[in-house]
Amino acid sequence: MKDARPCSIADTLALVGEKYSLLVMREVSLGATRFDQLVRNIGAPRDVLTARLKRLVEAGVLEKVEYSDRPKRYEYRPTQAGLELEPVLHTLMAWGDRHLQEGGFRPMVLEHTCGHELVPQVVCRECGEVVEHGHLTAHPQTPGWTATGPAVA
Repeated sequence: MKDARPCSIADTLALVGEKYSLLVMREVSLGATRFDQLVRNIGAPRDVLTARLKRLVEAGVLEKVEYSDRPKRYEYRPTQAGLELEPVLHTLMAWGDRHLQEGGFRPMVLEHTCGHELVPQVVCRECGEVVEHGHLTAHPQTPGWTATGPAVA
């Protein structure tokens, strides 16, 4: 079998696609940075949560910061890479609200500092237009691959 397409989505999912990893990032982005808060809010087994936190710290998405010397206690803060995941979380939340919640119920609403509800959108960095399906052209950078699959020799 030929190797799968090289893909940043696959690489990202290898890091944050494990159960609870994105929920850790959700909680940290909301300000719950201490282990006991994460256990309570996520509901993950302590050993599993410890493993996820270790992996996210090793990958440079979170940093582990001591907040108490006696006893030793740590909190987890997002690095720049972790902060850059927040729009992904916002977009996943909005999608889940639209497609998975019944009766229009939304477990949480995010409000911008201007006082209005956040509506995440992807925009072109040059023209600022909202990106819609069909507005993009893929330009594979990996030799031997086209937008639709391996190049045929």
